[in-house]
Amino acid sequence: MTPTNADADTTGDIAWMRALAQEGASAPLRGGSILMAAGLIFGVASIVHWAGVSGLTGLRDEGLGLVWLGATVVFLAVLIVGSVRRGKDGVHTAANRASAVAWSSVGWGIFATFASVGVAASRLGQAGLLLLALVPSIVMVFYGMGWAVSATMTRSRPLWGLAICSFIAAPLLASLSGLDIQYLGYGVCLFLLMALPGFLLMRAAKRV
Repeated sequence: MTPTNADADTTGDIAWMRALAQEGASAPLRGGSILMAAGLIFGVASIVHWAGVSGLTGLRDEGLGLVWLGATVVFLAVLIVGSVRRGKDGVHTAANRASAVAWSSVGWGIFATFASVGVAASRLGQAGLLLLALVPSIVMVFYGMGWAVSATMTRSRPLWGLAICSFIAAPLLASLSGLDIQYLGYGVCLFLLMALPGFLLMRAAKRV
């Protein structure tokens, strides 16, 4: 029986998927420095936000908005520098490329969500505060999806643990809505579920 084009395509797909799985299992996940930077920068912004709403500092409303704006500008600068440096690195596996696309989508998704929430809150007034209270939970859901994709591509149980913890953190943070401690909890989540794993991934990549 003569092999058809469909059979050849199927065989090629299976070989590609096998190679992808082998790459993911053997190569460390790149981009840890960016994940660490995101966790640290926005984690610190969250702690400053918590200190402001708790009355520990003189920051209020517009001042807190400037804190988040500043954090976003700093992170974008780090992202640009990191992108340039990654372009000069050695070989990138397909798994790393897929994870990079996933995390890039997470970042743009969060940006689009922030923009949408900001527009809706400005139109709804006080009613829009409910949307703002859900922002930490929405971000943790995005992070959970990013970790889930990375875990799948690298076949990593620890990364699956991070994905699950991120998903669990989302409703827990929502339960703190309206309380000053919400952004303290959000900051802790960013440190533990982004900054620390990013540092460990970065260290693993340097060892290789």
